[in-house]
Amino acid sequence: MATLRLGRSRRWLPGLLLVSPSIVAIGVFVYGLIAWNTRVAVSGSHDEVTPYGFDKGRNFADLWSDPSWPPAVRHALLFTVVFVGGALLLGAFLAFLMEKGIQAEAGFRAVYLFPMAISFIASGVVWRWLMNPAPPERAVGLNQLFDRIGLGALANDWWQNPSWGMAAMAVPAIWQMTGYVMALYLAGFRGVPDDLREAARVDGASEWQVYRYVVFPQLRPVTLSALIILGHISLKVFDLIMAIAGKQIITYVPAIATYVEVFDRHDPANGATIATYLLLAVALLVVPYLVWSVRAERDR
Repeated sequence: MATLRLGRSRRWLPGLLLVSPSIVAIGVFVYGLIAWNTRVAVSGSHDEVTPYGFDKGRNFADLWSDPSWPPAVRHALLFTVVFVGGALLLGAFLAFLMEKGIQAEAGFRAVYLFPMAISFIASGVVWRWLMNPAPPERAVGLNQLFDRIGLGALANDWWQNPSWGMAAMAVPAIWQMTGYVMALYLAGFRGVPDDLREAARVDGASEWQVYRYVVFPQLRPVTLSALIILGHISLKVFDLIMAIAGKQIITYVPAIATYVEVFDRHDPANGATIATYLLLAVALLVVPYLVWSVRAERDR
């Protein structure tokens, strides 16, 4: 019996020992910190000296009475819609062009993938110069370019516009992540078997019908994966906005609000509450995707 148990342990024990450091690290630095953040969020610690207590979740309701919080949520939603929609459409279009066999594809692909190697901080510094909101006669970047080529009417105040400034803020993010989406869709296009396309053509389908009824339905998992990845990036965007606009109310988003509450207002409870809202928002995207992935694996 002892020999049998020893033989069984040799099967699973090495693997467990191999992954145990990762399990411990994830348990402490992910789930442990989530638990600690939740504890702070439901406490009454609104300064750095008050002991942690329990406020019955009042922080989550009281936050909505803060005049800066509802605009932060609206800004995040506008940024998410423009960023996710723009990156998906542009990435799919570029992948479609390469799918049709454009010349110099390797160079074309590299140009659009290079921005992924740049941090949001670095790209934000460059785009802050490009999106300088000064009038054309005093501007640099895009406003000056528009003025010199005779398109001065296109000059605008970019991210400082109170109505659609967050839509302009999404432009650098679209530029940076479009190459990633393009790579996902290109792999999806080339993963569709040629036999399916040829069978559709033999049945009399036009080229548009081949893509409409054969190719595009095969890309739904790619679209869902890209949507999840871009969605969670947009919800917690921080460094790009800090590099371009800083802590201005016109570009206030929940991640910036967390920083302000904790480090400027010294209110850890409110900062943890906002972080919990961000966690829940990301979970609304990720959890359904994980459930769908598990069910898809079972169906196979």
